[in-house]
Amino acid sequence: METGMDAESLAMLEDTLRKTMLSASGAELDAALAELGWAEMLSDMPDQAIPLVFRLLGETGSHASVLNDVLLETIGGMPGGTPPMPFAGGSWVVWERTANNEPTLGDLPLRQVPDGELMRMGEARRAVGWWLVGSARGMLAMARQHALDRVQFGKPIASFQAVRHRLAETLVAIEGAEATLGLPGTESADLTAMLAKAAAGKAALTAAKHCQQVLGGIGFTAEHDLHRHVKRALVLDGLLGSSRELTKRAGAGLRARGSAPRLAYL
Repeated sequence: METGMDAESLAMLEDTLRKTMLSASGAELDAALAELGWAEMLSDMPDQAIPLVFRLLGETGSHASVLNDVLLETIGGMPGGTPPMPFAGGSWVVWERTANNEPTLGDLPLRQVPDGELMRMGEARRAVGWWLVGSARGMLAMARQHALDRVQFGKPIASFQAVRHRLAETLVAIEGAEATLGLPGTESADLTAMLAKAAAGKAALTAAKHCQQVLGGIGFTAEHDLHRHVKRALVLDGLLGSSRELTKRAGAGLRARGSAPRLAYL
């Protein structure tokens, strides 16, 4: 039976995790998360641990190999492994736990492998979905602050309707994806996870497009952190099925079935 934390304890954990992720990344962050009890959290309270940890990875721009742990927990694999994961376009990758000098995808230690085996990926897709919406929120925060600080014609560009519309559309996409990710498991849990991951990928890509426009020229430069989030979102969208691929797959399945299952009870 899953145990959980009360609101105050969860807030303290979130604060600790955020500070840790802002100061460490990669293998160093893996070690720090292990010390904080990530394995126990994943086993005892996955419904709280997965959204919290992966959302914060997105917001802070850090990365860790914890997606491996979610997959291994789902399929009953041995801890410490690196199971192959499907990537956009029919390719396969592994998320390496140690740093290497090989080319990376979006600054993430993903290495292409010849092939892999399809497995249960519902929880892992939700995890990547939370990472994507976290990254989208990070981009939105940057664009919002820029809109408040940047002055044109004697007033902040946040007062311009076109800018407001882009920020509003981004927020709506993010909150819609978060609502989908938060749906409880049903008899159609795999389909729900597939659609939730697709919604999160679309939200992150929407955020990348609109926030880039709000930031203007500075958003294209290496001086600003937006480009890191954009690259990260593009890669994470492709991991475990892109938003486009998952939407088509879900639609084909529903068409073959001839009916749509209830995904949420309102």
